[in-house]
Amino acid sequence: MCTSTVPLTEDQSTIAAEFDATATPLVTILHYATAREVPHQSKGEIRRPFDVLQSLAPCNFLVFGLGHDSLMWDTFNPRGTTLFLEEDSNWTIHALQRFPVLRAHTVQYSTRLSEAKTLLSSYKKDCTGEAAVTAAARGHLLKGNRRCRLALSSLPEEVYDRDWDVIMIDAPRGYFAAAPGRMAVIYSAAVMARGRKSSGVTHVFLHDVDREVEKLYAKEFLCMKYRVGGIRRLWHFVIPPVVNVTDTERGFC
Repeated sequence: MCTSTVPLTEDQSTIAAEFDATATPLVTILHYATAREVPHQSKGEIRRPFDVLQSLAPCNFLVFGLGHDSLMWDTFNPRGTTLFLEEDSNWTIHALQRFPVLRAHTVQYSTRLSEAKTLLSSYKKDCTGEAAVTAAARGHLLKGNRRCRLALSSLPEEVYDRDWDVIMIDAPRGYFAAAPGRMAVIYSAAVMARGRKSSGVTHVFLHDVDREVEKLYAKEFLCMKYRVGGIRRLWHFVIPPVVNVTDTERGFC
């Protein structure tokens, strides 16, 4: 994780300045043609979300994580709303300096990867039944719901105010015990998809499913019956809305 904001290099400053005078798709091509950093996902892992975004754009696209691929994802959704949520505030500042066209917020996570199995075994007590009804009565199953530790309860307002057509989960960090892990993000993405108010479905892409926790939580909350495909370390789910979002005492699937 970054500990301080890193000044832009001369090349990075040149690209950043181009956004004032040049169309974003052209700047994106220029950036990736000249940058040393490249997206960490494979061609196949990029192509599947690309195809979905092309079929839906302009759409609402929520991305957990801000990385070298962010400008690419934003460009894939022309005239749509693409929002990035990142855990590292310094990296967010640096990324927005480089790519001022992006929309991004820093968010904090209260979980630790070491708690993954405990949180999974206790969520029905803290997040379903009466707890869910109480949260829903406040207007949203996630917003302000501090009783359920898997609920992302303090996200920016615009996250709660929209139905997200596509959700990409590629953060936060989940590869060491003290990392936040993606437990809360996977749970919250499922809640958002189930609670969709507009017509249609929610596409959820989960990266790093070669890891135990991502796979375990995907099966519990995103549901394998909604998985429509995947490639390498990426799974693709298409989740329909439900009539009663608080009816989760028997689980999500």
